Amino acid sequence: MFELEEREIQDEIVNELKTIGDVMRYLVTVYDESDIYYGHGAENAFEEAQLLLAPVLNLEFSEIEEFYSSRLTKREKQKIAQLAARRILERIPTAYLTNVSWFCDIPFYVDQNVLIPRSPIAELIRNRFAGYIDPEVEHPQILDLCTGSGCIAIATAAAFDRKAQVDAVDISEDVMDVLYANIENTGMEQTVYPVMSDLFEKLEGMQYDLIVANPPYVDAEDLNDMPEEYLHEPRMALEAGDDGLDLVVRILREAPKYMKENSYLICEVGNSMVNLAQRYPDFKFNYIEFKNGGIGVFAVTREELLGYSF
Repeated sequence: MFELEEREIQDEIVNELKTIGDVMRYLVTVYDESDIYYGHGAENAFEEAQLLLAPVLNLEFSEIEEFYSSRLTKREKQKIAQLAARRILERIPTAYLTNVSWFCDIPFYVDQNVLIPRSPIAELIRNRFAGYIDPEVEHPQILDLCTGSGCIAIATAAAFDRKAQVDAVDISEDVMDVLYANIENTGMEQTVYPVMSDLFEKLEGMQYDLIVANPPYVDAEDLNDMPEEYLHEPRMALEAGDDGLDLVVRILREAPKYMKENSYLICEVGNSMVNLAQRYPDFKFNYIEFKNGGIGVFAVTREELLGYSF
């Protein structure tokens, strides 16, 4: 059954379609007819098709429609057909098929050693963390914990016009390889500094104007209920114990030592915000409201953390 369906997709794209517009319409149709899940940079079939076509054809998203009438070569159609078949039949997220994911309008290299960027923290980055970092600090020192692909660290450095020093921390050697590649690809060697560390372990003596953390926070129940696409992501980047708070609690306890006076910790916990409230019912976690959607990101000051026993 798998071979027959794959062959049908290959035959239809390669032999029956001619232009970019033809392929775009076809992908939207077959994506809508399939049971794939949109959640890694796309909200619908049209956006999912764009995510595949743009890197394969070396086009910007805005250019795809401009070139709708352009004919594709057989080689291009074969590549698109191969990736589309895998997206539908194997439920692999498009970003892992193309090794490209966009965050804050910056393309990042991704593979299955890192999560596909999708944090609502992007909205804060675009606003240069207004209200959470002293605008008088000309060269802020910022820490990005559990950096993964480095998308938050690199996008933050770009938002601050490369005037910030951003330490990008992760525990995995495989993740660090992806991080190094993205730092080099974006030319951020002089402002984003990779640190292989178990959270704060290798940061002794450092203090930051802002700490941003997007740790693993998926609890056991949500992990078991995730769509098949998420099973292709590294489990260690999602899984965080029965209540999803294993790393979050460590961060809350250890962060104040590495924070400057009146600085903020911004931390994403997603759906585990419910578990966090149950565990610490008398602590106010100041959740951020996003204009562009997203939940489960809180902001707390050093002083608030020091005043509570986690």
